[in-house]
Amino acid sequence: MSITYKDAAGIEAMRVACRLASEVLDYLTPLIKPGITTNDVDRLAAEYMVKQGTTSATVGYMGASSVPFPKSLCTSVNHVVCHGIPNDKPLKKGDIMNVDVTVIKDGWFGDNSRMYIIGDASIAAKRLCSITFEAMWHGILQVRPGAHLGDVGHAIQKFAEGQGFSVVREFCGHGVGQRFHEEPQVLHYGRPGTLEELKPGMIFTIEPMINAGKREVKEDFKGGQYDGWTIVTRDHSLSAQWEHTVLVTETGYEVLTLSEGSPPLPSFVTSTKT
Repeated sequence: MSITYKDAAGIEAMRVACRLASEVLDYLTPLIKPGITTNDVDRLAAEYMVKQGTTSATVGYMGASSVPFPKSLCTSVNHVVCHGIPNDKPLKKGDIMNVDVTVIKDGWFGDNSRMYIIGDASIAAKRLCSITFEAMWHGILQVRPGAHLGDVGHAIQKFAEGQGFSVVREFCGHGVGQRFHEEPQVLHYGRPGTLEELKPGMIFTIEPMINAGKREVKEDFKGGQYDGWTIVTRDHSLSAQWEHTVLVTETGYEVLTLSEGSPPLPSFVTSTKT
């Protein structure tokens, strides 16, 4: 599959889809509290998507799995790295959770995720969430014409590992547009000057998964069975993830998955577009 470069109409359509995806997370933010279940979060998001005129990209999605994903979003709690399936277990004070939302608007896919701290959490858990957010932005700041995807991955890896954390390597960011997953693959580790050269019109996600312990992950077997989706840290350490969808512009980057309720920028970031 070759890389798709979006024209002006496609870029504008992606701005809309990505903003709407971010607004789903805005809506959920005040509702995610101790006692709510991830099934509740899923239901509330599905109802909100109907109101905003979008549909979920994850319901029935197969990807590389043999099992269709059954829910409207992914909820990855504590040591779950990614693709957690919502369930009836209540969230408790001290949990951390990634909520990953992809909506479809007029055939275009908007993809993003955020971390949520339930009530209050340990200093270590809050630091992991914060460092992962900053690691994503270190990657975003590398985006400009003439740079390479290896520059993005290297910036994320150098920062995260420098803070004592590890970078998951089995999962990566991806191109997105009129398909959920397109080329290129966006690794969150690597060497500067390697992999694809960035060119205007490319749109892809940057979504590092950072572990508090070792980087190794595994499929989550419960009761001797795998649900086809849930990935956890092998050492049961906490994991965090943030995700934005980014456009390569003529002069730099534009973060498309932003809305009024998006978290404040890190102190070292001065603009959401360059």
